[in-house]
Amino acid sequence: MTDSIPRRTLLTAGIGALAAGLAACSPGQRPQDRPSIGGGTETTPSPETTTGSGAGVLLVFFSRAGENYYYGDRRYLEIGNTAVLAGMITDRIACDTYEIEPSDPYPEAYDPTVDRNSREQEDDARPAIANPLPDVSAYDIVLLGSPVWGSRAPMIMSTFIDGVDLAGKTVLPFVTYAVSGMSGIDEDYRRTLPDTEVRDGLAVRGETVSEAGPDLDEWLTTNDLA
Repeated sequence: MTDSIPRRTLLTAGIGALAAGLAACSPGQRPQDRPSIGGGTETTPSPETTTGSGAGVLLVFFSRAGENYYYGDRRYLEIGNTAVLAGMITDRIACDTYEIEPSDPYPEAYDPTVDRNSREQEDDARPAIANPLPDVSAYDIVLLGSPVWGSRAPMIMSTFIDGVDLAGKTVLPFVTYAVSGMSGIDEDYRRTLPDTEVRDGLAVRGETVSEAGPDLDEWLTTNDLA
């Protein structure tokens, strides 16, 4: 999907080599930007799950493959755009990774995912996460990635944030989108996490995620990660 639907509320594949080849989406959106579910590049994810020498950095992301928005049309992605961007990050920095996987997977089709996201936003829902939440106590920096759905982060991101203690940590948000850019998601995280330093996020258009290297490098350098 892309970005649209109301705006309130709010990210494993061990992607060490996932590089610029994973791909997510961006569901939900407002009526005016209804084309939703971001586009992206296709490749295959590396082995699942996470941990190693992450140098005090944890990368957490939620991504959705399947039918995605693509320049006003739709196309099927084997790997979601946010996963592609997460893979590009793991190619550049030392970090552990944790992929948020929903207990009730989102549909592969675009429109049903948009509809479900709309209901979850309206209900301020907390969709269940299938995999056990990580112990974040050893990490100083948490990179938090997701698509933009309905001009905000998918509600499963709120499930994650509610379930771990990010107080005293530095959070770096990154998103993939189809229409609305960052959409204030970093501000949403600041309001939700008053005891956490939430820095300015990185927003990458889903259709061009494989070309995001220069912007990603600049963002990582600005945040002293590269």
